[in-house]
Amino acid sequence: MVKVKTFGSQFQIFHITKELSDLDAAVNNFLADNKVKKVISVSDATTTNVDGATMGIIRVLTYES
Repeated sequence: MVKVKTFGSQFQIFHITKELSDLDAAVNNFLADNKVKKVISVSDATTTNVDGATMGIIRVLTYES
């Protein structure tokens, strides 16, 4: 069965590298905890504020359980 899981993270100035590492860890933990055997797709999209500045990221994971 194909499933989709969405992860999100807000960016703070000068902390993006850590926030991306934390997001990667959250996804890796999810994969391990749920014993995901096949990842079909991983996609990132950024979110912006009214001024067009990047303020966060949404990561969508498509997988088979």
